[in-house]
Amino acid sequence: MNSPNTPFKIIAQTSRLYLREFIFKDAQSLFELNNDPLVIQYTGDVAFISLTEAAQFISTYDAYQKTGMGRWAVIRKQDDEFLGWCGLKLENGNCDIGFRFFRKFWNTGYATEAASKCLEIGLTELKMDEIIGRALKENIASIKVLEKIGLAFSHEFEAHGTTAVWYSTKT
Repeated sequence: MNSPNTPFKIIAQTSRLYLREFIFKDAQSLFELNNDPLVIQYTGDVAFISLTEAAQFISTYDAYQKTGMGRWAVIRKQDDEFLGWCGLKLENGNCDIGFRFFRKFWNTGYATEAASKCLEIGLTELKMDEIIGRALKENIASIKVLEKIGLAFSHEFEAHGTTAVWYSTKT
């Protein structure tokens, strides 16, 4: 779904948000998001070294073309503010739902709203048989989002040297 006045592809909308493909101007936001140690605390990811590295990530991000899905920018409709990202990723034969938001938007319902929409896209539009969500066991906030969107606990596993949990649309 493309708006005639926007140079980007809008994937979906909710009452407060729209999800769209990343665009070059998102580099600054992605750089800042991944440079907050609390935001990436439970991800196993490292911060971007520079704004150039964040821009390079966007320019080489090919998941949309390769798989028809990906991590999408989450934008607040009222002011077009970049809140974070949410989306689906094919990894090791699984369709994984993931999300990451600026701290100032934690506990606002945005992650649940965006993740719920992504889950709907995966199950109805992309016809995925199963969607999983994974989080480190101590990441209670992300686990709550996975549960709120209807994923059920499946099992524990080892990730990044600690215990993680696996949630799924199938139990």
